[in-house]
Amino acid sequence: MPSTTKPESRARGHLRFALHYVEMVVAMFVGMIALGPLVTWLIPSVHDRADVSALVMATNMSIGMAVWMRIRRHSWPRIAEMCAAMYVPFLVVLVPFWLGAVDGDAVMMVGHVLMLPAMLAVMIWRRGDYYHHHH
Repeated sequence: MPSTTKPESRARGHLRFALHYVEMVVAMFVGMIALGPLVTWLIPSVHDRADVSALVMATNMSIGMAVWMRIRRHSWPRIAEMCAAMYVPFLVVLVPFWLGAVDGDAVMMVGHVLMLPAMLAVMIWRRGDYYHHHH
């Protein structure tokens, strides 16, 4: 059955989706850059353990992203899902870290790399919220 959606409105939806993804990545970095020094100042030993450091960084990024999503009027359940996408990659890689199979650098690198497709997966799963969300 042919689609009744105009090509330009479909393209606009894809652009809105991509822009939202980029906005959230930027908000994550803002959270990490803004809160990282504060956490280091409050808890100087936070970087002594890779697992603690990774979870603190995921928290900083989640706060930045959650603030931006709330400004953009997303619901709390959507914000919680996106924040979970920040933690799950780290939790997955922390298991091999705790078993001694990978080092702290791998935790940080793999966790950060997996965050991006995890966010995208949440957005695709809830694509109606991200394609049609009006700000």
